[in-house]
Amino acid sequence: MPVFVYKAADQRGKTVAGVMEAPDSRAVVERLHREEYYPIEVTPQGAGRGLWLGLPGRGISNRDLVAFTQQLATLVEAGLPLDRALSVLEELTTNPRLKAVVGDVLKSVRGGTSLADALARHHPRPFSRLYVNMVRAGEKGGVLEATLRRLAEFLESMQEFRQAIVSALIYPVLLTAVGGAAVVFLLTFVIPRFAVIFAELGQAVPLPTQILLGVSAALVNYWWLLVGALVAAVVGSRIALSTQEGRLAWDRAALRLPLVGEIVLKAEVARFCRTLGTLLRSGVAVLAALGVVKEMVSNSALARAVERLGDGVKRGAGLSVPMGESGVFPPLALHMVRVGEETGRLEEMLLKVSDTFETDVRTTVKRFIGLLEPIIILTMGVLVAFIVVAMALAIFSINEIPL
Repeated sequence: MPVFVYKAADQRGKTVAGVMEAPDSRAVVERLHREEYYPIEVTPQGAGRGLWLGLPGRGISNRDLVAFTQQLATLVEAGLPLDRALSVLEELTTNPRLKAVVGDVLKSVRGGTSLADALARHHPRPFSRLYVNMVRAGEKGGVLEATLRRLAEFLESMQEFRQAIVSALIYPVLLTAVGGAAVVFLLTFVIPRFAVIFAELGQAVPLPTQILLGVSAALVNYWWLLVGALVAAVVGSRIALSTQEGRLAWDRAALRLPLVGEIVLKAEVARFCRTLGTLLRSGVAVLAALGVVKEMVSNSALARAVERLGDGVKRGAGLSVPMGESGVFPPLALHMVRVGEETGRLEEMLLKVSDTFETDVRTTVKRFIGLLEPIIILTMGVLVAFIVVAMALAIFSINEIPL
């Protein structure tokens, strides 16, 4: 997705700058308006613009952000003034882009700007609205060090969760890629050479061999058609998913898929509960927290449900009632949120829901991968066995050796 560099003014007339990923410049303007900023200039990334985008080297990873947040929390807890802590981190940071960001934040803080406002200048890279709002709440409540520690724990837990899912998927993806490449190699390089031999002999070959030769010939002669169809499918899907209606239809369909839909729903609800619980625990108001959480949810069907939760909170229905009315959230989440509201421990129960669902997702993914791996191996084995048997039948028929 394209990256745009923007300048905008807030309600107090202060100028802010940052970068944002969006389909086009109009989307950047609309998002700035929603966040109560007045766009001054929006340009595509390039020509060295921006405070850190033009610098050489790698980008700012989530691991870098977690380390920065943990170190800042430790220094602030040790009693260092904020500007001194940022100065130390600027010296310690090895990532050139993050060093530039920290240096700019330090200048803003020394100029009288709050830490949250200084971080907001770089939103959404690398500091999300969640990050900025938690820091702002910590500054207002006088508990910045505790808020930074919670924020570091949140980022670390989300990183561990993503890494666990990715690690579980690496082996089956690699297995499929290697097996598929082997089959394609046999069909495009090995089988055509046997086809030439069979054609020169002019002898009829068994039906399995005819099928194999036909598939091989189609793949060799019409590979461009297959590639074109694949490219058209990818482009068409991306165009469809770029629209709100297409994205919503796709996300709703994903939630209805057997097993996969359960994994997607629990992963999204876990992210929703952990983000909302962390924000509430840091002192962010419920409505403001829901506005931040909505952007953290990647499934648009669930994001719409989260957007409607604010209406329920405004009319005094609490959080559990509109969650139940949405028909999206699992029953366990509804019951635990209801208990949290009744006991006055809503943020604690939200974090417990997140822990429970993240554990369920890890277990379900492991079970799914455990079923998927033998299926992939069996499928590849059947394909290779069919190729070997088809070629063996043809060779035996040519030599007139009875089976």
